[in-house]
Amino acid sequence: MMTSLTQRSSGLVQRRTEASRSAAADKERGSGDEDYEARRGDEQDDDDSGDSKETRLTLMEEVLLLGLKDREGYTSFWNDCISSGLRGCMLIELAIRGRLQLEACGMRRKSLLSRKVICKSDAPTGDVLLDEALKHIKDTQPPETVQSWIELLSGETWNPLKLHYQLRNVRERLAKNLVEKGVLTTEKQNFLLFDMTTHPLTNSNIKQRLIKKVQEAVLEKWVNDPHRMDKRILALIFLAHSSDVLENAFAPLLDDQYDLAMKRVRQLLDLEPEGESMKTNANELLWAVVAAFTK
Repeated sequence: MMTSLTQRSSGLVQRRTEASRSAAADKERGSGDEDYEARRGDEQDDDDSGDSKETRLTLMEEVLLLGLKDREGYTSFWNDCISSGLRGCMLIELAIRGRLQLEACGMRRKSLLSRKVICKSDAPTGDVLLDEALKHIKDTQPPETVQSWIELLSGETWNPLKLHYQLRNVRERLAKNLVEKGVLTTEKQNFLLFDMTTHPLTNSNIKQRLIKKVQEAVLEKWVNDPHRMDKRILALIFLAHSSDVLENAFAPLLDDQYDLAMKRVRQLLDLEPEGESMKTNANELLWAVVAAFTK
């Protein structure tokens, strides 16, 4: 995962100049962010009371935004992890919003990955993808495990009778959400054999803020205790790693900061989800998704 120091430092100058260029462009554009705040305003649920006002994107949108190349407007063709990672984001997003939970444990405690996902509330979230996933989970009897839902929603199942669970065009639909929120724009790019719709970055402020939030969580604001971290940022670090896009948030760091950030991420990845899920105020479904990706 760690690129060589020379590779990173050579790209650093280019990244810094791009960042200053985009900052200048943002100044010219003026602050369109206030309108964005107002539009986002009421979208957070009561269950999100622990989140700061800056949480304006869903976990899926944040992971996709970290994975998108700013100018080209698409994710790496070699990234085959992001698809299942985005489904993990959906499950955690629905859990944080109080829609899903793991089935209760009896006397014989079952492992996180063997417990079924239960619909706690089917109140609409206002997000089409989340509501689609929620409907599948609510309507499915008997219920399925976290691992099964990640596979079913991403279409990675050998059972043809279960292919209808697959959420299609997820990346494209998330990108369109980000276009509506004023973060990306839409272009057509001509590749040798085909045309492709791409979504280059237009609001670099929001992406820079997202990158800064991820960096700060493992540097300046590091608390060395996952249960004192905001649940969204904790989930974002795990899922960005599982989706193979976390590196993009750390690439601009200087070498010693980069190494420290990676060391702390490794500390999180080395945690034992079963034990963590039993601690006070832990979100069990969040840790079940972590277990599914780190097992």
